[in-house]
Amino acid sequence: MQLAEALIADHPGAHVPPPLPPASAAGLRDALLALAPRPAYGVSLALAGVVAASWARRGPQYLPLYGLDEAATCQLLDTHFPGASTALLHSSLQEPLEFSEALELDDLVTLLVDHRTIADEDSRALAHAIATACLSSDHLWQDMNLPARSVLSDLLHGFFTSLAVRNRQDMKWKKFLYLQLCERAEIRVCKSPSCGVCTDYTLCFGPEV
Repeated sequence: MQLAEALIADHPGAHVPPPLPPASAAGLRDALLALAPRPAYGVSLALAGVVAASWARRGPQYLPLYGLDEAATCQLLDTHFPGASTALLHSSLQEPLEFSEALELDDLVTLLVDHRTIADEDSRALAHAIATACLSSDHLWQDMNLPARSVLSDLLHGFFTSLAVRNRQDMKWKKFLYLQLCERAEIRVCKSPSCGVCTDYTLCFGPEV
């Protein structure tokens, strides 16, 4: 039985998404959201997208979110997607090598946690999900399997308000987060005196489609 099928096997009343390839991030995301008490809740939507993308990319034998061990992962799944943790195909989850090699992820999680609007478990889980998605190469909202950039913007402004309001020029979110890390470390990464005259302006501020 594939993971997406296993996720809904114990929940016959859940909505079953259309058949998709076994490794499809969209299929895994939809299977998780079929178990969610509040599938339209932004945090559940983001967590489903990142967990699904991580498992589709690396396999369900690996921890899906950076910085969360197996116990924390199961607790998160049971909170947002009841029953999902019992569908895992392996008795223990390994840490992906990619996580241990990404030295900046600790700093990303810390940056986000330090700016939480409310110090609760949802905002902490979201911080780990955002940091994990930053490992991928597309726009951050796409790496999180969100339906639009506006959904990510709403999440950042709602859960990390004091950080998000710094993005006054609507810089691409992944670029913005890494710029914040550089500023924290007092590293000057741009040679241009202002964004308006920078030759890489479109890389930071262009449309995210």
